[in-house]
Amino acid sequence: MKRLYQTLFVSLLVPLWVNAQTNDVPSGSFTLEQSITYALENAINIQNSLIDERISHAKVKETRGIGLPQIDGTVSLMHNAKLARFYATKQTAFGFTGQADSLYNEFLPALKDNDVVASQNFFQLPSNGSAALSINQILFNNSYLLGLKAAGTYRDLASKTTQQTKEQIIENVTKAYFAAIINNERIKLFESNIARVDSLFKSTKALNENGFAEAIDVDRTEVTLNNLIIERDKFLGIQEIALELLKFQMNYPMENPITVAGDLNSIKIDRDISYLKEDWNYTTRIDYSILESNKTLQELDVKNKVSASVPTLSAFANLGMGTQSNNIAGLFKTNSNIKDNGTYGPDKWYPATSFGISLNVPIFSGLQRNYQVQQSKLSLLKIENGFKSLKNGIDLEIKQNTIVYANALKSLDAQKRNTTLAENVARVTKIKYQQGVGTNLEVVDAESALREAQINYYSAMYDAIVSRVDLIRAYGKINTLASPQN
Repeated sequence: MKRLYQTLFVSLLVPLWVNAQTNDVPSGSFTLEQSITYALENAINIQNSLIDERISHAKVKETRGIGLPQIDGTVSLMHNAKLARFYATKQTAFGFTGQADSLYNEFLPALKDNDVVASQNFFQLPSNGSAALSINQILFNNSYLLGLKAAGTYRDLASKTTQQTKEQIIENVTKAYFAAIINNERIKLFESNIARVDSLFKSTKALNENGFAEAIDVDRTEVTLNNLIIERDKFLGIQEIALELLKFQMNYPMENPITVAGDLNSIKIDRDISYLKEDWNYTTRIDYSILESNKTLQELDVKNKVSASVPTLSAFANLGMGTQSNNIAGLFKTNSNIKDNGTYGPDKWYPATSFGISLNVPIFSGLQRNYQVQQSKLSLLKIENGFKSLKNGIDLEIKQNTIVYANALKSLDAQKRNTTLAENVARVTKIKYQQGVGTNLEVVDAESALREAQINYYSAMYDAIVSRVDLIRAYGKINTLASPQN
């Protein structure tokens, strides 16, 4: 009983915001399979996990894109309000070609061979323009190849995380669903008990009015009746909370009514759990599979740290053109400011092209790479230790839940037997009282014992269901709960 209250109230206090979809959502009765299906289609956690999967797919494509040609284009127009000085002698400015004397006489007649001139306007103009296109292509980069593998593993990890989220939702919905089912049965039982005690109260009151029963018998019976009504109302409130919890787990609109289909006869409790052991291994558990993916990612990280010392090879090409003018506007006009090969002509943009390959060879990084590899290997060692811890935890969880489930079944059998006995005692005691060979006190005590036995039986039923779900989860087969036969 206490466990049921804790399950209902603690779960409702989980601080999660749920954005319920309120449009075109039907209200009605849900079976367990329908509840699970609805939850898997609408739960916020599932939606976020699916978004993470899409992000992982985009990440894979992003990583692949690194290996494709990287092309950048730039266009620049610039005006220098104050030009930097240009330093030259006759030889450095004009060279030693046959045209040196004519250029010297034309531009700088006062410049001697060894004189140095600092000029702002010689061989440069205030405004210049450039347009360039650069292309880079990876030819070999081991880190890139490892990145492709890591991206694929990351995608698998996102898919496994979604599966883990689904399993958690199936578990939570199943427990909430059966809590509502059992509460429905309890409420029906209270109605039946109330009707039976109310009949006893009326007959006792009639006997008292005719002098065949004492007033205290009437009062005692009325107290029992009132307690039953109070308990029934309490469970009506608990059932309302249970249904709200179910809607919460399903992400069902909280303002819409919901009921659960089925009764105790629809609850199947398997006593033979040998099927859980069939084809079982640690990888059946999704958390173990997730740890395997994390290990793979960490192994790739170690390789990536090591590959940082491997040379990389890439190809490049640069295509561009440029021009200069006295002002920005002149960059787009035709005039006679530029002398090309000794003759004046209109402004034009002159092309420039370069291409080649680049080999980068890491030589010494101050031992940084060495320590980075050490850190990555130590992180991998922690994950490997995590496998040992997880295996031990899984073994313990299976043994513990197997014992708990076996004890729950024993308790359920015992409480069912007690309920049958209590029903028989209450029936016989009432007959004896009606025939005048029993007392009202015996009848009231028998009704109280019956009510306690019934409450214990339903608590044992809920414990058995929860322990069965926990055992199935321990074996990593929680998805079987979504099947109609379960």
